[in-house]
Amino acid sequence: MTGLQIASLLIVLAGLFGALNARFLKLPSSVGILIVSLFASLCLMGVDAFFPGLQISGKITEVVDQSHFSQTMLEGFLGLLLFAGALHINISDLKSQWRTVFVMTTVGVFIATSMFGLAAMWAFALPPAAALLFGAIIAPTDPVAVLGVLKETDLDPRIETQIAGESLLNDGISYVLYLALLGIALNQEATVSLNWSELAWLFLREAGGGFAVGLFVGWIGYHLIRQIDDFVVTVLITLGAAFGGYQLTIALHASAPIFAVVTGLFMGNIGTLHGMEQEARDRLSRFWELIDQLLTSVLFLMIGIEVFQIDFSETLPIYGAIAICMALVARFISVAIPITILNRFENFPLGVIPIMTWGGLRGGISVALALTLPPSDWRDTILTGTYMIVVFTIIVQGLTVGWVARRATDGSRLL
Repeated sequence: MTGLQIASLLIVLAGLFGALNARFLKLPSSVGILIVSLFASLCLMGVDAFFPGLQISGKITEVVDQSHFSQTMLEGFLGLLLFAGALHINISDLKSQWRTVFVMTTVGVFIATSMFGLAAMWAFALPPAAALLFGAIIAPTDPVAVLGVLKETDLDPRIETQIAGESLLNDGISYVLYLALLGIALNQEATVSLNWSELAWLFLREAGGGFAVGLFVGWIGYHLIRQIDDFVVTVLITLGAAFGGYQLTIALHASAPIFAVVTGLFMGNIGTLHGMEQEARDRLSRFWELIDQLLTSVLFLMIGIEVFQIDFSETLPIYGAIAICMALVARFISVAIPITILNRFENFPLGVIPIMTWGGLRGGISVALALTLPPSDWRDTILTGTYMIVVFTIIVQGLTVGWVARRATDGSRLL
C-alpha cells in the first residue's frame, strides 16, 4: 500500500471507530477510539488464531510496518500536536507555576528514569544501560494523552497547568537521555561508563538549539502575521512555522519537541495576541483545535493497531502488571520528592501528589521511542513493557483521573 492509501485507511477507521464510541461507549473521543481500535485488533488476532490459513495478522502487520509509526510520530504528528497544545497555553499561568514545571521536567525526569531503571534491572534482568534506557522511554508524560484527557476533567487550574506544562516540556530532556543511554546500551563495553562532557554538550545542543530556533521562527511568524490581514494566509504561516521549523530543527540536530513548544507559546501569547483581531484569533484557535483533535484521533487509533507488534506469551499479563506497578511507583517518587521540597516555596492545591501521579499519562511518544530501538536481546522486553504501560495509563488512568482528583481533594492535605 502507498502512503496515501495508508493515510486514507487510518482516517476512515478513525471516523468509524469514533462513531462507534460516540454511539455505544460514549467515552472521551481519543480514549474511546483507542479502546475500539485495540478491541478490533485483538478480535482479528483471535480469528487468525482459529483460522491460521487466513494469515490476517501477517497482512495487517505488513501494513503496520508500512505506516512507519515511530517516524510518523516523531517527525510528523509530534510537531503539530505540541504546537497546537502550546498555542492554547496561557503563558502567564505557566509563569505562575514555573518552579514546579521546571523541576518536574528536569529533576522529576531523572528520578523517574533512575527509579524505573533500578527496578527493571532487578525485575527483568536487563543490563544497567538498557534498564535505564527503558526508564527514559517511559519517564516522560505524553502531552497528546495528557492534554486530551485534561479537556474532559475538572481539575484545579493550578494542577492542570502543572501537568500540562510538564507534559509539553519534558520530552526534550527525556529524548536527550534516550539518545545518550541508547549509545551506551549498544556498546556493551561502555555500559558502566559515561562521558559527562559529551552528555552535557548533547543536552546543550538539543535543548538550547531547540529553544533558540523556536524563538527565531516564532518571532518571524509574529512579524509576518502583523503585516497581513488575510485569515487563510495567517493559517498557512502558522502551518509553515510548525511544519518547516520542526524539520529545520531536526536538520540542525536540535530538539524539535522543544522548538514546537517554544514556537507555539510565542505565537499563541504574542503573535496572535498582538498581531491579530479577536475574531481572527478565535477562528485560528478553532482551526488548530480541529487539527489537534483529528491528529489525536488518528494517533490513538495507531496505538491500538500497534498491538500487532507485541510479542504475546503466557507470561505477558504478569510481565505487564509488574511493569505497570513499577511505572506507577517511579512516577509517585518522581512527583513526591520535588513537590515535598517545593512545598516550602509554593502553596500547592489539595491532593497535588496523587493527582499528578495518576495524571502522568504515557502515550505515542513512548511507543515511538521503543519502536525505534535496534534489534537486541532486550528490545522485545522494552517494547512489550512500554506498550502495556501506555495502554494502561491512557485507558485506566485517563478514565479515572477525574475520580482520583475528587477523592484526593475531599481528604486531608497530603503534603
